[in-house]
Amino acid sequence: MVPADRHHPSGSGDPAVKRPGAGTPRRVRGALRRDPDDRWAAAFGRIAGYAFAVALVTGVLLLPYFHASMTPVVYRGSYSKLDGLPVSRAFASVLAVSFDVRGGLLVRQVHHWAADIFVAAICLRLLRTFFRGRFAGRALRSWLIWVTLLPLGMLTAYTGTILPDDGLSGGSLSVITGVLQSIPLIGTHLVYAIFGGAPPGHQVIGRDYWVHILVLPALAGLLLLAGLRLSPRRPRRPRLQRPRRVRLSRLRIDPLLPFTGAVLVLLGAIAQVNPAWLIGPYQPGSISSGSAPDWYMGFLDGALRIMPAWELPVAGHPLALGVLIPGLAVLALFFTALAAYPLIDRRITGKRPPRGLLPPTPAGLANRAAVGVAGITFYGLLWAAAANDQIAFHLQVPLYTVTWIFRVLVLAGPVLAFFLTRMFALALAARRRDEQLHGRETGRIVMTPQGGYTEIREPARQAAPLAAATARAVTAPGSDDPS
Repeated sequence: MVPADRHHPSGSGDPAVKRPGAGTPRRVRGALRRDPDDRWAAAFGRIAGYAFAVALVTGVLLLPYFHASMTPVVYRGSYSKLDGLPVSRAFASVLAVSFDVRGGLLVRQVHHWAADIFVAAICLRLLRTFFRGRFAGRALRSWLIWVTLLPLGMLTAYTGTILPDDGLSGGSLSVITGVLQSIPLIGTHLVYAIFGGAPPGHQVIGRDYWVHILVLPALAGLLLLAGLRLSPRRPRRPRLQRPRRVRLSRLRIDPLLPFTGAVLVLLGAIAQVNPAWLIGPYQPGSISSGSAPDWYMGFLDGALRIMPAWELPVAGHPLALGVLIPGLAVLALFFTALAAYPLIDRRITGKRPPRGLLPPTPAGLANRAAVGVAGITFYGLLWAAAANDQIAFHLQVPLYTVTWIFRVLVLAGPVLAFFLTRMFALALAARRRDEQLHGRETGRIVMTPQGGYTEIREPARQAAPLAAATARAVTAPGSDDPS
């Protein structure tokens, strides 16, 4: 009998027998199945990993059929409505994959949905980790990795939407061009370096292709594996087990793996995304009506739509604040605040009150919840503002009226959400504390022997450790944050 410890792990076989390369698959599986105390955060992390794997597999399947070239050709394919139309080789290859390759349209849509689900799973994991407060101490590195992975994943997916060279990708290139050109001093030179000349040029698709399939996936994969491996693991008690070899038939498959794959295939089969044949090839200066970017870039599009067209002359040159502020400043401030939040969380929750004449305030996890809801409100309003034209069209409201409504809501909405959330959280914590001290109200009134009336209270249910600690932290001065 050998104790199962770090030198002789349980189920690893004979420690004296070493197989070359046998540890790498086990490390990858262990990282994907890492089970921290917060099971929901772990589940979202694994879904992100599996969606990334599906995106890689489908991307490899699409590689032989896609031609990353902007060379003009005459389309002669199965889609008769575009027959004889001059298009780029990239757009023609997308149509060929969609109509002439068996299963090509399904693989292409699964690839697109995998990128969307990948970014969504990262957002859900960050939200879960934020509201649970698991980003301090040793968890800080994991938080920073996942925060870095969010814009990197968004950029990886966004570069993929540019490749088809259709009307949507051309609109995305126009937005990128405007944002880059708004950068003082270097904006124009940066655009010419990326596009290989005056935009749109004839090289940007080829350059974006290699960035999309090699550079960004490699960085995202490394960060994803590092983030999954840094997740804390539940401590296990050492057990005495007999050393045995691992059989392939005994390997457990994470249920989230087939679930994620099945959901992506189902979405690819029934939910149409980016129909390039309906949008048509890219033509400079034109874009399809009602077009919008993928959901993860909607907040940037909304910020650009509602920002006033401010322009400030500096040294005889115009500074386009109407593009620079929403396109770069808001984006940089949002992700910087997200990464630096663990450093200011102690002040927000009252664990490290500022020095001064005022007495220290009691710790309040309600402040963290209020900050989180305010951030979600700010993001959601910018995201909804990306559809201001559709809202105006369907509600028969002037576009400028809708734009001004969103301008007011973006400024006032987060503040209102902060105070409302804090008020509800404090009231809920006070109610839980009252139930722990006096019991739960039953609504049954009885007469006492003295002739009075009183309500029967039953003992409160055993609350979760986090809920009880939250109630004590919000109401009891001098308490500390349990997370």
